[in-house]
Amino acid sequence: MPSSLIEVAFKGNRKEFFLWDADDALRLHAPVIVEADRGEDLGRVHSVGEHAAHRCGGCAHGCGTEPPQRRVLRLATPDDERRAAELRAQDEETRRKVREKVKQHDLIMKVSDAEWQWDKRKLTIYFTAERRVDFRALVRDLAAAFRTRIELKQIGVRDEAKRLSGIGRCGREYCSASWLPELRPVNLQVAKDQRLSLNPSQISGACGRLMCCLRYEHDFYAQARKRFPKEGRVLITSRGEEKVVSNDIFNDRVTLRALDGETRIVPLAELKAEQELRSPLAGVREEDDATPIDVIGADDGIDVAPDDEIDEVLEDSAASDAVSDAAPATEVAGDDRALDRRPHRRRGRRGGRRSRPGGEAK
Repeated sequence: MPSSLIEVAFKGNRKEFFLWDADDALRLHAPVIVEADRGEDLGRVHSVGEHAAHRCGGCAHGCGTEPPQRRVLRLATPDDERRAAELRAQDEETRRKVREKVKQHDLIMKVSDAEWQWDKRKLTIYFTAERRVDFRALVRDLAAAFRTRIELKQIGVRDEAKRLSGIGRCGREYCSASWLPELRPVNLQVAKDQRLSLNPSQISGACGRLMCCLRYEHDFYAQARKRFPKEGRVLITSRGEEKVVSNDIFNDRVTLRALDGETRIVPLAELKAEQELRSPLAGVREEDDATPIDVIGADDGIDVAPDDEIDEVLEDSAASDAVSDAAPATEVAGDDRALDRRPHRRRGRRGGRRSRPGGEAK
């Protein structure tokens, strides 16, 4: 019988995948004894069957293309669970002892949590630090104090919040600790695209970083704004030149402001209709004939070059036109004008006649 894939959860929202060889199917949240690093550990079944296989390919702790190597040994007995509960009660006391050792060694690190393996053959210490820490002497002292194998694991502030868990400002458990399979980075551009407040105290979570939930609706905002003209652009409408003040992506409305300061709110479909009915020359400014104007048409998803880039292109084209216009004038000009320019160019290349020894310009 082929082995089935089982996802097992441990303390601190730590999860791993194992193989189950027995014929009996495991139920969810059942306590099991699994193979661990140089020993055995106790955890609870988190997912089985197709759900476990799906999570195995999509989670950060997933097994990827190759199946896991470790196996579920057996179901845990009540005595095994009682022993695990005693170890969990010792974890906090162990963490305090480790903090005392850290102070003795003058190390700049924050001890977040301590976790005993079920067979007490390994003690894992989780800590956060802003920079690299040399804890070799600390490991020797901890191994002598606890008489077991010590593993110090540095984690980030997001992983710390995931491990310790808590209640967010929404009144629910942290997404990272409850269901979020992978902690993706969140940058400030996500908040800007959603027009949220850029005050860090309003968009940051308990870990001090930007909240993970800011990314959930970001794709919707990014796709919805492609249908609208960019804010700050000047459009040629049926009323003349109007500037885009704001976009309402939920009600499909655009707020425009004319040159005289009058504002109006136009449905997006009506604004597109105005652009389609306008004449071909309506989208060109009178003061600069060749200046492209942002026009809403069939290709609304294509970004038009910003105004400053358009101005640079116009300046370059104007300069090239001026040079091309001046070239025929130089050829047609008289000999005096041509002679006035040629010596200056030759002196630039050959250094001029005055620089020659024993000679002066005549």
